[in-house]
Amino acid sequence: MADEYDKDTEDLAGLTDDERRKLGRSPDPLPPGERAPKATPPRPVAVSFWLWLAGGAVLVLSYVQLLTSKSALVNQIVTASADPKVTPESITAGVTALLWYLLGGAIVFVLLFLLFAYKAREGTRSARTVLTVLPIVMVLMIMTLAPIINYLTLVAVLLFVIALILMYVPSVAGYFPKAGRKP
Repeated sequence: MADEYDKDTEDLAGLTDDERRKLGRSPDPLPPGERAPKATPPRPVAVSFWLWLAGGAVLVLSYVQLLTSKSALVNQIVTASADPKVTPESITAGVTALLWYLLGGAIVFVLLFLLFAYKAREGTRSARTVLTVLPIVMVLMIMTLAPIINYLTLVAVLLFVIALILMYVPSVAGYFPKAGRKP
C-alpha cells in the first residue's frame, strides 16, 4: 500500500499545478512561508466570475429599489385586497418586513455566489456544481414571490444564466477536471 503511494507521488513529481489538476490531483503542497502561485483561469471562467459579481450587485440593487418604492407596491396590494379584515397598516407592515427579508436573502445569495465563483475561478469543480444549483434555488424562491419582482431581478437572473453557461463551454472542461479515483 505504501509502495503504491510512493509510486503515485513519484509519477506526479515535477508536474505543474495545471498538469496535476488535469490528472484530477491537487496542487503540490507548499513549504511554510511560500505563497501559492495565482491560478490563471481561462477567459470564459474569468468573465463568468465578473458576471457573477455584476449579477449579485444588480440583485441587491433590485431589492433596494423595491424597498424604496414600497408605497406603490402597498397601494397595489391594498387595491387588490378584497378582505375587509386586512387593514392597509397590516399590509404595509407585512410588505415592509417581506422586502427586508428579501433584501437579506439576496445579500446571502450574493455572498454565496461570490464565494463559489471565486473558488470556481481557481478551478474547483465542486464550486461550479454548487453554482449550478444555487441559481435554481434562487429562481424557485423568486417564483414563489412572483408579484414582487422587477426588471432588475430579471436582469440579475439573466446575468447568472450567462455566467453559468460560460462555466460549461467546452474550452474550459480541462480547467475543471474530474476528481481522481485514487486517494
